[in-house]
Amino acid sequence: MPISEAHVGKTYPPTQPYLVTAGKIHEFARALGDENPAYAGAEPVAPPTFAAVLAADAWGALFDDPELDLALSQTMHTNQKFAWRRPLRAGDEVVATLTIDGVRARANTAFVTIAVLLATTAGEELCTASSTLLHTWPVENEEEA
Repeated sequence: MPISEAHVGKTYPPTQPYLVTAGKIHEFARALGDENPAYAGAEPVAPPTFAAVLAADAWGALFDDPELDLALSQTMHTNQKFAWRRPLRAGDEVVATLTIDGVRARANTAFVTIAVLLATTAGEELCTASSTLLHTWPVENEEEA
């Protein structure tokens, strides 16, 4: 059975811990072309969108779940928002836990809303990254379509 409203509330185990380092923050800020001084120096904070790197790691569980019949190659990321409690800092060891928040499936298409909670390994909640994904399955009789 492909993903359906019955899967709302399903939560996957946390990802392996990710150590946020000053070097990774500097690289990410450079890739963005963002020269904000908060992202530099010995004790930088990460740009807000750095959370997407960690959240995307949690997506693997969603796409690896055979019960859902989802494929990344058939998915479009349509919306993203972040709810911050505090910025990511160098030295944070972070895990990401994905929960399916909503599913609206019709015919060969599903809108899937997910929330990825980023927290330190000590349990401090840092951010929730919410996304809406649009997934399509091949039409069963494409020759007739």
